[in-house]
Amino acid sequence: PTVAPAAAPQDGDTLACGGALERAAFASLWSKLRAAKARRLDLSAVESVDSAGLALLAELSARLGIAEVVGSPPGLADLRRAYRLDTSLAFAS
Repeated sequence: PTVAPAAAPQDGDTLACGGALERAAFASLWSKLRAAKARRLDLSAVESVDSAGLALLAELSARLGIAEVVGSPPGLADLRRAYRLDTSLAFAS
């Protein structure tokens, strides 16, 4: 199956991420998202995520003060545990 390219259009206060949040998409996606203003990340349409995608999401969460993360794409829970991140993608205490 073909995986959709990464995307994260903003809808109100939500960044609706989708596709493959992986290393290959990091640079172009970061340049589009670093000035975003959102309080919510919707990961429901994300098909896959790797450690680079998790780093992007964690940085966005920290910079934007994300209050809610919705959706759990395949592999996200395992990566969160490995990097000791909580459900809001912040470092767990």
